[in-house]
Amino acid sequence: MRHSIARSFPIAVLVLGAVVMIFPMAWMLLLSFHEYPERYGSIVELATAPWSVRNYVETLQSDNFGMYFANSVFVALVVTASNVALCFVVAYGLARKRMRSSPFIWASVIGMLAVPQHVLMIPLYRMMVAFGWINTYAALIVPWMVTPFGIFLLHQYLQALPVELEEAARLDGAGEMRLMFGIVAPLARPALVVLAVYTFLANWNSFLFPFLLTNDEAHRTLPVAIAFYVGKQSVDWGHLMAGASIAALPVIIVFLAFQRTIITALTAGALKG
Repeated sequence: MRHSIARSFPIAVLVLGAVVMIFPMAWMLLLSFHEYPERYGSIVELATAPWSVRNYVETLQSDNFGMYFANSVFVALVVTASNVALCFVVAYGLARKRMRSSPFIWASVIGMLAVPQHVLMIPLYRMMVAFGWINTYAALIVPWMVTPFGIFLLHQYLQALPVELEEAARLDGAGEMRLMFGIVAPLARPALVVLAVYTFLANWNSFLFPFLLTNDEAHRTLPVAIAFYVGKQSVDWGHLMAGASIAALPVIIVFLAFQRTIITALTAGALKG
């Protein structure tokens, strides 16, 4: 009996955690499929009321929603690609090269991890003003092309990789570029995928800095655009939830597409141990 309880308890905890995490998304979808959902007094009334896709149709057809979506896709993809490439090069240099400046660079990376991004708001804003980058894609992309978290993640992963293959390739006459992208990069694919997914999700959902660094519709990203459904006197819950549901769709697709690679990277240390 005790053994059965001990085995079922972790499962119950996992199920409870899944319900807690899934409920907000289910609630969001329920609101998005009803016109004027605020008029219903309970979740039962809301669930039994007629369902409609009108909120989705009006959201997609109004207020330059397609342009906001395209801006988010463009910014997230460019930042993700540059982050993976640049962080990998820096991490490889720190993990494989012995330079006098390496301890200082590594200490700077660790120090930046301890600095909250919100502390950088004013300095970053003044820098963007000085560069003339306000209301440009450069302001949304350049400051996040390389991140301390990406360098730290890849550095720790590369440190655990054996160097024998690299030494053998070097004896065969392979140069540094071939070593990095032909030998090391395929071995570090799980970590690179994890960094790519993390960076894409972080930039796709980013609100503070896009809101701070852009104030025109031409460069407005989707999270900022969705925030404008909240008015001073009322909240347009139907269209707000429809927009949020559409914005969540790429996140779900990316996670489902790479979940096996993510799990492989996260459990690599346990399997080696």
